[in-house]
Amino acid sequence: MEEAEDDAAAIRDCSIRLLARREHSRLELQRKLEARDFLRGDIAAVLDALEWEGLLSDERFAEIFSRTRFESGQGPLRIRADLQARGVDSEIIDRVLELVDDSWLVHCRAAWRRRFGVAPADRREWSRQARFLSNRGFSAEHVRRVLDAVAEDDADMGS
Repeated sequence: MEEAEDDAAAIRDCSIRLLARREHSRLELQRKLEARDFLRGDIAAVLDALEWEGLLSDERFAEIFSRTRFESGQGPLRIRADLQARGVDSEIIDRVLELVDDSWLVHCRAAWRRRFGVAPADRREWSRQARFLSNRGFSAEHVRRVLDAVAEDDADMGS
């Protein structure tokens, strides 16, 4: 009995130290604790308590994570995939990524401008720029609309 309490205290201490450095999703924290050879059953009980106390929150993690990724120029598809890989529930992801489509379009164009700033001159360059934006996590529709708009802007400036 005393050993179980010691294990729970050790798991809690380790969890608090990890959470003090940065937010973690429940799955991330669980994996890190399992890697330290704590028992899965003991881990679950401690994580439940941390969630109840408000010290562990997938929603808070998802908000911070997505804001950071958004600011670094990543799109909704990439952020969604990364959050899913970290075990965040899709309802939480939907709420966190709930930006109007036009906002993601503006964000996609800003990412394009930072990286390129010049409309693609030919099909090969168009493909290269589209690949870059797709890899950043923007949908094919966002990429097409941005590249079409910059090509149109470029054509208007040339006439």
